[in-house]
Amino acid sequence: MSKLQLKWTGVGLLAALALFLLYPTINWYSMEQGEREKLETFKMRPKHLVNLGLDLKGGSHLLMELDIDKLDPKADIPDAMARAIEIIRNRVDQFGVAEPLIARQGKRWIVVQLPGISNAAMAKDIVGKTALLEFRVVQTGEKAQEALGKIAELGAPFAGESVSTAAAKLVPAGMELFKGKESQLYLLSSTVPFTGADLETARVETGGNYGLPVVAFKFKPEKGNEFASFTGANVQKNMAIVLDKVVYSAPVIKQRISGGSGIIEGEFTMQDAHALSIVLRAGALPAPVKIIEERTIGPTLGEDSIKAGLMATAMAALFIFIFMLVYYKASGLVADLALVLNIVFLMAGMAYFGATLTLPGIAGIILTIGMAVDANVLILERIREELALGKPIRLAVDAGYEKAFSAILDSNLTTVFTAIFLFQFGTGPIKGFAVTLMMGLVVSMFTAIFLTKLIYHTYLASRDVAELSI
Repeated sequence: MSKLQLKWTGVGLLAALALFLLYPTINWYSMEQGEREKLETFKMRPKHLVNLGLDLKGGSHLLMELDIDKLDPKADIPDAMARAIEIIRNRVDQFGVAEPLIARQGKRWIVVQLPGISNAAMAKDIVGKTALLEFRVVQTGEKAQEALGKIAELGAPFAGESVSTAAAKLVPAGMELFKGKESQLYLLSSTVPFTGADLETARVETGGNYGLPVVAFKFKPEKGNEFASFTGANVQKNMAIVLDKVVYSAPVIKQRISGGSGIIEGEFTMQDAHALSIVLRAGALPAPVKIIEERTIGPTLGEDSIKAGLMATAMAALFIFIFMLVYYKASGLVADLALVLNIVFLMAGMAYFGATLTLPGIAGIILTIGMAVDANVLILERIREELALGKPIRLAVDAGYEKAFSAILDSNLTTVFTAIFLFQFGTGPIKGFAVTLMMGLVVSMFTAIFLTKLIYHTYLASRDVAELSI
């Protein structure tokens, strides 16, 4: 097998591999939306797929602020931020969002992008809930009842989420004041025997009042015996189940509870119960978070963005194809073929790495096409110059590639370095632009230099060429 045949075999295998990698993406996005959602529900989404970003797929964008003032004074802020991001990521993963973006921004802000999630309320409920779960004994003695009566007379015992100063003065020692879901007042023991950190799992079940959904929980094995002892020592007392400083329920402990299991009732909808079970499994945030910005992009707007992006790419490619064909004749056709393969290889690479395509990413692809054309123009102009000097066609072609190579390499390397900085310090769409640009430049070096040169060598080796169409 000759060198040319060996090279063409390699190119053919690469092209076949690229089409193989692209097939799942083409097949996936040719399905109806409902069919894709069904497959995602059963975790049957292909692994190697070009994902669509928030601006193309639609979804929810949240900018959250960690309330550093409510952190433990001894807590390390960067560590708390890292834990908050990890907990939010665990919640989102359990919710089943494909390719979410969860990133730190500045000292106390977290950006959360959830492609495909148009229900902003549910998204906020999952990622924004502190999920601090506590189990406390309800105080029902004479002293507690007397204090509750006096507190109720104040009319407004809470200032926002905190107990008012006047109400706090009436709370007996060893107790804390809480409100229920329906604004009832509870005095609970200051001692917290169990928290959400002691749970092994939480899941949705039906069987509450009127068949409403409940959240069933189970303690870790080492805490199960402690829970049994705790309930045994507090039979006929009320145990309050407190989530984020709100009493969801306060059932009577009728007997010693073995097995470390229980349920949380609260007149939940199935959606509410599902969201609560997720945040309990993922754990509590180290401090409350405030959502300071939210945007919801509908799927229709995403589809419009895809159409606009594809139209822009197609028009740019068509204009370049026609220009190269008119200005460089048959040699322009060679450059056009390289551009087509450039796009195919680029999209295949994105599919293999599971990259996310955004509108800025499409802009990166268009820029890549421009950079690839720039490389071809440099090569073709150098070949023209060599032919004008009277060199034989084969020598002129080789000299053209040799003289253009350093300029192409320099321009591509400087652009790659810029893209690396954008990827390192940018977020979201900026990273998407940087990824497509870097991958596109690497691919364009292969198609513009190696592939087009291989076509010329094959053409010149197969016949006696008196004049090159350029």
